[in-house]
Amino acid sequence: MSLQYNAILITGASSGIGAALARHYARPGVTLFISGRSKSRLKQVENDCRNNGANVFADILDVTDAEVMHQYVTQCYGIMPLSLVVANAGISAGSGGLGETPDQVREIMSINVEGVLNTIDPAIELMTRDGRGQIAIMSSQASWRGLPTAPAYCASKAAVRVYGEALRGSLKSTGIRVNVICPGFVKSRITDANDFKMPFLMEADKAAKIIDRGLSKNKALIAFPWQMNMATKLLKYLPSALYERVTARLPQKPSRQSS
Repeated sequence: MSLQYNAILITGASSGIGAALARHYARPGVTLFISGRSKSRLKQVENDCRNNGANVFADILDVTDAEVMHQYVTQCYGIMPLSLVVANAGISAGSGGLGETPDQVREIMSINVEGVLNTIDPAIELMTRDGRGQIAIMSSQASWRGLPTAPAYCASKAAVRVYGEALRGSLKSTGIRVNVICPGFVKSRITDANDFKMPFLMEADKAAKIIDRGLSKNKALIAFPWQMNMATKLLKYLPSALYERVTARLPQKPSRQSS
């Protein structure tokens, strides 16, 4: 870890990338504020981080509740000013060939977009006051162009990617660093539910190391693996007719996936 963070807040830390990041940063002298929706899984992450020497506060939270999140982030900041906030909580709901239901679409947007805003807005307010801090927003390789297998997921990740890119320039003068993370397939509960071959599937601990290096260097966009990033970005430039033929062959995602 080339840049020392002494107080880190991570949402969606009970599994996948969030859990891997918590374990990666856990060490003596570091305070972790981790949250998730699964009490048992979050407890395991908490125990692992404590065993690595970190001071850990673990909470079960609903990131879609703006009032709760404002109070939570403010309380965490009061315990120790946050040096890094990772807005990672997110879900995916596969179409299963039947399309996403209206309720699924709204839940995805609520967690993946509003959840990010509810996490970073109070942090930005506090960091602006202190003139320092770093915000990391979890987007996805799926943000480059809408895939028919996961319309709402792609849309939600595109929204937070573009917002993060713009926010980086907007907050530069305040001393706050903003970074957008675009992973490909990373082993997690979400990818475990996929019953199709996932190209360049990566272990979560390796992803955490890549993300840490990117954050330490203050990279605007941390997109990986590079092979997947190149392939998905090329899809953006395909003519619509050809793009539709290519994506029509993609395997359908299971009917429900959540973090």
